[in-house]
Amino acid sequence: MRRQIFVVALALLFVGAVAVSADEAVLIDFSLLKADLPDQQQQGKFIENKSSMMDFSSVAGAGYTDEQKKQMRTSLSIKNWDVVLASSSRTNLNQQYSLSAEVPVTTGQFAGKTVFGLRVHFPTESYNSWAKVTPPFEIPAFEPKADIADDGTITPKASAPAGDVNARLSRFEGSYDTTTKVTTALGIVKNVGVVKTVAVTVKGLNFPHGLSVILKDADGNEKAVFLGYLNFDGWKELRWDNPQYVGDVRNRELRIFPLYPKTVPYVKFNGFMVTRDAATDGGDFVAYFKDVKILYDKAVLDTASVDIDDESVWGIVAQKETERKLFESRRFGHAQVMRYLERQKQEVKDSFTPAAGTTK
Repeated sequence: MRRQIFVVALALLFVGAVAVSADEAVLIDFSLLKADLPDQQQQGKFIENKSSMMDFSSVAGAGYTDEQKKQMRTSLSIKNWDVVLASSSRTNLNQQYSLSAEVPVTTGQFAGKTVFGLRVHFPTESYNSWAKVTPPFEIPAFEPKADIADDGTITPKASAPAGDVNARLSRFEGSYDTTTKVTTALGIVKNVGVVKTVAVTVKGLNFPHGLSVILKDADGNEKAVFLGYLNFDGWKELRWDNPQYVGDVRNRELRIFPLYPKTVPYVKFNGFMVTRDAATDGGDFVAYFKDVKILYDKAVLDTASVDIDDESVWGIVAQKETERKLFESRRFGHAQVMRYLERQKQEVKDSFTPAAGTTK
């Protein structure tokens, strides 16, 4: 009989409490998402991030050419992120000037690092608006560790030694530092019961706009956590402390629930949201982000060794992940191919060809 582990309350992300052991993690560190994969077309140019590279062409089907499938490779490189305005603000001009960019820091506490630069062009009219910043694809929960070649080819790594503390982590879970006891992830942290605190390291420029972090759980539920306003100058840590967090375990409800095939609860970074009030000035807004951190209770404790590998027998979790990846490939892959075809049709010249016998 499998071991049974007491868990505190049902595995809900923001209501109640789920465990008795707290932990800390960097949910996403944007300095790790700098473009470092060489562009095969332009020497010396970097366009993608190696550590977060994904190839959706493997599940795209046979209806695409090899050239189109190459367009389905992408990463979490900072400039790939999408900035989407509220429908009432989504004019061509506003959307064109709302984008993300890699920004090198030259001095101060983050000197030498690359941070996430955000520009949003809000409407100048007096009405409420918002802008959502999202990753180019939904961050996968079970992507295996891999080696990425300079041409973007992804080769899954062999299983790590059993004694390796990072062996159990998938690629986007990043790595665990045995010295600091902190996990630094690329957008997903597993074994999360209830989130106690969320913090964002952000550089404000005295804009009166509000900032929220969007988190997603294993059931696909999104939660926008409001952190505060950006009306300050310089780097600052904005944080949210869960008002429903129960600190005394005597006040927590104990409950047992099945471990498999329920996936281990996790938190996934799903973007930022910037809100602009109608009473404030519109136009350009700029901010910079270094990382997003969380303090959380563990969902389950590893109290005994596993004598049977359930997943290798049944493959339920892998099947669900493949279905999610297939859906993502259809959504993202189709969009990338359409953009590629549109670029092929686009006129690149800015001037007319001079007529025969005329000079400029």
